Amino acid sequence: MKSIFESLRKTRNAVFGQIASLLGTGDLTEETWEELEALLLQGDVGVETTQALLGKLRQRVKAEGIIRAQELRRLLREEILALLPEPQPLNLNWPLAVILIVGVNGSGKTTSIAKLAAMLQRQGRRVLLAAGDTFRAAAIDQLKVWGERVGVPVITGPAGGDPSAVTFDALEAAQARHLDTVIVDTAGRLHTQHNLMAELEKIRRVIARRVAWAPHEVLLVLDATTGQNGLLQAKQFMAAVKVTGIILAKLDGSARGGMVLAIGQQLGLPVRFVGTGEGVEDFAPFDREAFVEGLLGQG
Repeated sequence: MKSIFESLRKTRNAVFGQIASLLGTGDLTEETWEELEALLLQGDVGVETTQALLGKLRQRVKAEGIIRAQELRRLLREEILALLPEPQPLNLNWPLAVILIVGVNGSGKTTSIAKLAAMLQRQGRRVLLAAGDTFRAAAIDQLKVWGERVGVPVITGPAGGDPSAVTFDALEAAQARHLDTVIVDTAGRLHTQHNLMAELEKIRRVIARRVAWAPHEVLLVLDATTGQNGLLQAKQFMAAVKVTGIILAKLDGSARGGMVLAIGQQLGLPVRFVGTGEGVEDFAPFDREAFVEGLLGQG
């Protein structure tokens, strides 16, 4: 399994490694600050988060009387870590735990569902998948293939059918088979399509009526390669459903890992899992310390 540190190689090589070099030796100058700002923006940290981060750093440099660039590197590590909410374990301590998965087309949603299901199975949970993305026949087929591959049953309905009905059937099936976890796929909704967002709200209501306090988790899959667009998607989905965390897919293929800082600072949403490669086991719980090490390099 590829580690978080390894999967951040592109992001580190593209931008954040330059930050580590910039803050290597010498005194802090105004030019240092300007270069740091430019590199943070290049790294897809975003304007608002970059300004907040630099403001905090300048305050601390002044308060602590720091004059060496290397000391600023230490502060940067601490402040980046502070931007990232501490991810909690999934809320699965229920007779039937329901996880709703949302995200736009092409984000890596179906693959992330399979990886999550496989991980939960390895932990001893009995998992069932609901193919709630009925808008695309290919999505149903893709989930069935992944279900067979990881050994998890999949409840499906007709292409073009009602996603809420598929979700209801999946919950019934899980209860009848005495399973303990249902993961519900949803259509890869474009975050600008309000009618599809309304459908998502309907699925959530169906789940809530069938299972107490469900869905217990709503995980938004974001493609790490989208950069700041991921932040816009997250805001839209949070407006439609109560998102409880992020699955960051394709981290290993991205040079835009800095967008995680913007999600943490502006939305307060924890990243719960990261996709670190192509394999089923290339999926890891998010580790804040490992992520910061992966951005800036060790040391």
